[in-house]
Formats: sequence, C-alpha cells, structure tokens
Amino acid sequence: MDAVLRSVEQALHARSECIDPGHEGAFRLFNGFSEGFPGLVVDVYGRTLVLQDRTNGPRIHQTLIEEIAGLIRHELGWLRAGIVKFRKSSLRSEILGVLIFGDQIDRRIQEHGIWHALDLRLNQDASFYLDTRTLRKWVQVTMSGRSMLNTFAYTGSLGTAALSGGASRVVQLERNRRFLNLAKESYRLNGFPVQPEDFLACDFFPAAAEFRRCKQAFDCVILDPPFFSSTAGGRVDLIREYARLINKVRPLVKDGGHLIAINNALYVSGNEYIQTLDKLGGEGFMEIKDLIPIPEDCIGYHCIGTPPTDPSPFNHSTKIAILEIRQK
Repeated sequence: MDAVLRSVEQALHARSECIDPGHEGAFRLFNGFSEGFPGLVVDVYGRTLVLQDRTNGPRIHQTLIEEIAGLIRHELGWLRAGIVKFRKSSLRSEILGVLIFGDQIDRRIQEHGIWHALDLRLNQDASFYLDTRTLRKWVQVTMSGRSMLNTFAYTGSLGTAALSGGASRVVQLERNRRFLNLAKESYRLNGFPVQPEDFLACDFFPAAAEFRRCKQAFDCVILDPPFFSSTAGGRVDLIREYARLINKVRPLVKDGGHLIAINNALYVSGNEYIQTLDKLGGEGFMEIKDLIPIPEDCIGYHCIGTPPTDPSPFNHSTKIAILEIRQK
C-alpha cells in the first residue's frame, strides 16, 4: 500500500502545472498502467476527483481507495467531491460511479477557453476524453470557415472545439441520443446555436451510406470509433477491420480535405497502424500529413510499465493521424 501511495504522490507533484488557478480544467492525475499500479486511473474534472478501477482481477480494496482519495484531498484541498468507478463490476451503479465524498459533482469544465458539459456518471467513462485534448486544440485552430463531420461523436467535444474556432458547420453523428444531449448542452454553455439537423442520433453505417448517396462531403471528417461494436448496420473492429471503416468515410471528405483517423486498440502497434494507412494511400489519394501526440499527463510521468505493443511513431496507444484526402 505504501508503494502505491508514493507513486500517486509522485504523479501528483509531477502534474502541478496541470492545475489551473480557477480549478475549472481537467487532467489525468495518475495513470496506473504506466506509473506503477496497473488498473487504477485517477482524473480531476474541475473540483471533482474521479477514480477508476480498471483491474481485470479482484477489485482494488476499499481501504486503499480511501487512502488514495485521502492523500489527494490533503494535497488538493480545493476538491469538493469524489467518485469511484468499478469498470468490471456486475452492478450498473458501481460502473457509473459511487460517491465517496462531497455532494457537488462538477457539471462542466473549461479547456482552451471553451466550456464542455459533463455528466461524470453518464456511463462507464466520464463523458469527456482527456487524451484527445491536443486534437481538440488542432481542430480549434484549423477548422475556421470549414465544415466537419464528427462520427462516433460521443458527447461532441471535438465538434464543440471546431465551432469555437469558427467552423462553418459541424455535424455530430452518434447512435446514443443521451450523449448527443450532452453535446447540445456544451453548445448552450458557449452560446452556439443548436441546429437539430446537425445532431444525428443514428447508426454510423447507414448514415455514412446516406451521405455518400446524397454526395454530401465535408472539409474534415473525424473517425473515432469504439474498440469493438456490432449493430444491424455493421461491425466496428479496430484490430481486423479498421481499413474498411476508413473506406466508408473517405468519399465524404472533400478533395484536399482532412480525415482524422483515430485507433485506440492497445494491441495494434504504431507501425502496424502506419502500414495500414500507407497501404490505403498507395494510389496517391490519401497521405499522412501529421501525427497528433497524446498529452503527457495522460501518458504518465516517470513511467514504469510498458504497453503490450510499441505505439511508436505515436507516443501512446491512442494513435491519431491527420490524413489529407485526394478525390479521383
């Protein structure tokens, strides 16, 4: 137990620059997979602490959770609430999050000058992915005057970032309407108009087919699918069928536009992913223009563990590539 607490304390001190004076931002405080205690992930959203038990075996003992939370609360006296999520629990309430202290859970955070709505107990995740922070900055500074389709949008943070940078239009495509409702709340927080036709609560596969049928194209398309899912419309498999997904959306990108391809499969190495993209671009219609790094707080400081596959040339298993598309 003492070794775990020392690792958490060391990680906390390494992230001192992540703490904003108003305590309105969000950051990863501890990545146990790389910092010495696999299965434990600790995040801060505003003034709310979120601990996630992602262990594959027995859950983290309650006493240790209380010790970790107590240590962090001592160091960060401004925290006002904390929850713990048990990813492998059989109880839905424990997967969504159990309150361990306080009662005022944050409902929004600010990043790059933009408000993002939160529902930290919306599902097994915290409703906002910290590892795509750098990508949100990229779309914020790149999408001015351009249109964007955000597929597998989740709660729409990438689309919100694009609008804050002056995007002409953003279409958020997400099968779960509850997630899209949170995206709409982010729009309202920033004073962006909510256009119902730009929030599509439907399956990716028929929606992509309809866009192709109507010959509708965008300056930028984001492809950020889950690791695996299967619906009546089709199957998502980031290990075996990612190239097929890219080919589904490539016709939706205007000539000279961008396709942002994200693959977070832990067992797909960076070189394997690059080879897949290079093969797809072999005829000159798709070219890798940039690789977006994952923020250091999400990777971990003073890393001890190593991932099961080498992510290089990416810096994390969440592999983000900016592709330039040329249409025939």
